[in-house]
Amino acid sequence: MIVKSILNETRQIERAVTLIQLGARLQVLETETSLSYERLLRLYKEVSGKSPSKGQLPFSTDWFLTWQPNIHASLFLNIHEYISKTSALEEIDSVIKAYSLYSEQMLACDVEPLLSVTRAWRLMKFVDNGMLTMTRCTHCGGLFVSEPYENAKHYVCGLCNPPARAGKGQATGSIHLH
Repeated sequence: MIVKSILNETRQIERAVTLIQLGARLQVLETETSLSYERLLRLYKEVSGKSPSKGQLPFSTDWFLTWQPNIHASLFLNIHEYISKTSALEEIDSVIKAYSLYSEQMLACDVEPLLSVTRAWRLMKFVDNGMLTMTRCTHCGGLFVSEPYENAKHYVCGLCNPPARAGKGQATGSIHLH
C-alpha cells in the first residue's frame, strides 16, 4: 500500500509548474512526475492558459550534432555536468536548474535560445543511454556533444572550425563570429 504524502504531492506539483513555465511538453511532465495525466493536463491548461502541444517528442540525435544546435546543446550539457557534480539534486531538478542557467546566459548574450527544455531533457536521455557523449576539442579544449564513436584524437568543435556559411545570417540562435 502506497501512503500518499501531501508534501511529496506538493513537490510534484511545483516541479510540474516549473517545467510548464519553462515550456516542457506534457510527455516530459508525465515521465518526471507521479501526477496523473488528467491532473497534469488540468495543471498545464491552468499554468499556460492553453492546451499542451500534440505530437511526438523529437527522437533523433542528429539535431544535436548540427553546428548551432551543437554549440547550444554543449553549453547546456556543460552547465548540467557542473551542477550534477556540485549539488545533490534529483536528475530532473538539475536539468531544470541547468536549463534556467542556459536560458539566462543566452538572454544575457542577446541570443535566442535554440534549445528548448524538452530538447534539453531529451539530450540528457540520449547521454544517459550512451547515444551521445561529450568529446574534448583538440584545438580549444572545450567539451562538446558528439557521437560516442567520435575519434577524440582528431575532434575539432564547430566553434574552432565553423561551416563556411556560419554566422552569415540572422537566423535564430546565430552566433556572431568576429
